[in-house]
Amino acid sequence: MEAPTFLGMLLPSIPPYVSYSWLAIIFLIIVSLIVRGKLSLIPSGIQNVMEVILEFLSSQARDAVGSKYAKTFIPLLGTLFLYILTCNLFGLIPGFESPTGNLNTNASMAVPVFLIYQFYGFKVHGIRYLEHFLGPIRSIYAIPFMAFMFIVEWISHLARPITLSVRLFGNMMSKHLLLMVLGVLTPLLVPTLVLILGTAVSFIQAYIFMILTAAYIGGAVEEHH
Repeated sequence: MEAPTFLGMLLPSIPPYVSYSWLAIIFLIIVSLIVRGKLSLIPSGIQNVMEVILEFLSSQARDAVGSKYAKTFIPLLGTLFLYILTCNLFGLIPGFESPTGNLNTNASMAVPVFLIYQFYGFKVHGIRYLEHFLGPIRSIYAIPFMAFMFIVEWISHLARPITLSVRLFGNMMSKHLLLMVLGVLTPLLVPTLVLILGTAVSFIQAYIFMILTAAYIGGAVEEHH
């Protein structure tokens, strides 16, 4: 039986992954308002940190999506990265729970990502977006192969929300379990090292989700050759 979480005791009727998702949203909104209210030409403190993150995300968006569409998708990619990172780090705080350790939270991000990049694929290319799913060969003699590739490609795309959700869920659950086990069985030094590792994993998994989203969008909006 799991130990009750802090918000679980305050809001027993609400699943912890929901209440901690709300907490992550509130936290990010407050940080955004603080940064916005203290904008300066010479950044310092939290503004400096946020500008570094924004520049990093911008460069990643340009590389994955292309400079033409980077500005369009930076808000989406930045929101995903910061939200997932915050949720991941919650799991390192005693008495807190990581919302990304629940498949429902991850699916609530992965499914919209799938719909968004499909929408923009059709928006940019129109019906010719379907050519992305036909494989590299264009010939009347290759119609059976093209039909086969169309089915395979759509299966691959439909699996993307599942893999995005399960990958993040698996890594967060394994990190949480490892921290609990080592926290009970080992001296203080090892859990401290694992906490450092857990922080690194939190950043890496947020980055992976974000960069895969960018790659999917980039593949959808790019010109098919």
